[in-house]
Amino acid sequence: MKEIRIDDVAGGQRLDKFLQRYLPEAGASFLYKMLRKKNILLNGKKASGKEILVPGDVIRVYFSDETISKFMGKPENFGEVSSLRSAPAFAFWVVYEDSHVLLAAKPAGVLSQKAEAGDVSMVEMLREYLAGKGELDGERMRLYAPGVVNRLDRNTSGLVICAKTLQAAQELSALVRTRAVRKYYLALASGRMEGRQDVHAWLVKDRGANRVQVLSHPAEGAEEIETVCAPLAFGKDCTLLEVELVTGKTHQIRSHLSFIGHPLLGDVKYGDRAVNQQARKDLGLKRQFLHAERLEFPETDGVLAGVSGRTFEAPLPDDLKKALRETGLEAYRNRKEKKS
Repeated sequence: MKEIRIDDVAGGQRLDKFLQRYLPEAGASFLYKMLRKKNILLNGKKASGKEILVPGDVIRVYFSDETISKFMGKPENFGEVSSLRSAPAFAFWVVYEDSHVLLAAKPAGVLSQKAEAGDVSMVEMLREYLAGKGELDGERMRLYAPGVVNRLDRNTSGLVICAKTLQAAQELSALVRTRAVRKYYLALASGRMEGRQDVHAWLVKDRGANRVQVLSHPAEGAEEIETVCAPLAFGKDCTLLEVELVTGKTHQIRSHLSFIGHPLLGDVKYGDRAVNQQARKDLGLKRQFLHAERLEFPETDGVLAGVSGRTFEAPLPDDLKKALRETGLEAYRNRKEKKS
């Protein structure tokens, strides 16, 4: 027999979903059968599987140790905490952390989530960071595997929202999905953009090429996007923008700015090759100038009480500071930082 006690990390999920994650090799139909036959009990009573688990619940599984071990499967089936010895450990900076939420400043060059089996992304770094603090191990990973809620492109720096518990993941995902969390980016775009612009368009993904196309009209498979751009200062042949990402689609800011004729400096996928070459030479800019600078959370409570009504900012990385300095926009940046 195995006894599983539910804590804050695992609370908030259905019993059947929890069992399928905890015993991935058992099969859903078998687990439902065991619930009906009372070989799996919740708080000493028969359960249907639809119950929502809360901290303090006790699940008892009346299988032999050998059977439980078999149904739990190999460690890789639930995402074993990695050693990360082959990668720079904790390449992110913690902006805010409580028992449920962690906000991290992701550096450029790091994936938000792994694309291939051998990748080391923010997810693996987060789990290794929590393991180093004694908050995560293989057993707890079976209850809930901490992860990121929003994604940034590999070469975009800035704030990433991470959930340390399942309930936080559910509530943060809902806030992001309903656009209750406001997301602001700092961008350096080619050309001079006059006046605030609230730009609407439609975006089509080409998953094979890992790029998107922006259209001025609805089309089959296209998703509507909205991006708000506000000029902050002007440099030589460029504009420093504050961009609010209203909808959050793949490559939205990069492709949308290119669509309206103001591609990001340094953007090799959607930018201007000649402009990028000059920016690399003059500014030392080796990636797109795009930084997820600020998050504004709505009033909330419960597991998200720590971020309720608060604004968080990620400092501008050195490479982007240098680009601003070389374009003569550093004075604007310094004024902003002194005000804050």
